[in-house]
Amino acid sequence: MTARVDIVIVNCHVSSQLAETVRSIQRFHGHLIQAVIVVDSASSDSSIAQLPSMVQSLAFELKIIRNNTNLRFGGACNQGAALGKSSSILFLNPDTRPFATSLEISVTYMQRPENTSVGITGIQLLDENSEVSRSCSHFPDLTTWLMTSAGLSKLPIFKRFDMPMTDWSHSQTRQVDHVIGAFYLIRRSLFERLGGFDDRFFVYLEDLDLSYRAHTLGYISMYLTDSQAFHAGGGTSRQIKATRLYYALRSRLTYAFIHYKKYQAWLVVLATLTIEPISRSLFALAGVEAGFVNTWSAYVRLCKALPDILRRCRYP
Repeated sequence: MTARVDIVIVNCHVSSQLAETVRSIQRFHGHLIQAVIVVDSASSDSSIAQLPSMVQSLAFELKIIRNNTNLRFGGACNQGAALGKSSSILFLNPDTRPFATSLEISVTYMQRPENTSVGITGIQLLDENSEVSRSCSHFPDLTTWLMTSAGLSKLPIFKRFDMPMTDWSHSQTRQVDHVIGAFYLIRRSLFERLGGFDDRFFVYLEDLDLSYRAHTLGYISMYLTDSQAFHAGGGTSRQIKATRLYYALRSRLTYAFIHYKKYQAWLVVLATLTIEPISRSLFALAGVEAGFVNTWSAYVRLCKALPDILRRCRYP
């Protein structure tokens, strides 16, 4: 018998998408779900209060947590996971809608006796054009960030050094370093052993960090292509490019200070704050990157945040 699953969804200003996601879960996977736990991160609209009336007669329990402050994405996920009891947890973005076999295939795969070393699974995600998203990643090292800062990872010849696995078609099932957090199925026992997501990340890379820590314990992540789901991507941040870039850069520095040697972390800081603004500005002027003003706005904000990043990571 297939095990039941708890689904944790963090909502921030996208309650209309969230209702569609919950309906998809009910339509295709109601029999598999123990609870859907929605954690609202201080959304300014009141639409989250309308969610229960928008999704009625559910086969599972719907739990809603309304936070008055933004706990950071990882903290909100941890809060939601703590309310569940199932042996597996699916962290699902509110702009991700599962299809008929999205969850059952993943859960069944992890239940097989030969797959006890599989701690995390993800599936093939389709974008708004029904094209397969390049959603898996390598674990980044110092070379990854130096190439990114110089803008070289955008060139086809250097794609293998990039963190996202954009040089791979994502057309076959295989072991990978990391599957995207938009559809992130993990064993509860492993999640609790790792202490959940590290809430030093505000948003971005907290899922990569969790995958890496699972990897250090001997667990692997699998990307499955025999099931699919829709993922719009970008969420609410797609309209606020400066903010999105700032948080991505901030999470990069946080990751470096947590996982790299001290001198390597500071090299990442140096490259990020000196080389990368120039390379991004050139790409922005060429129309490849986010706007020039957005780029520099994000870097000014990052410089101001550096003392807080160091304090949270306990670095001098």
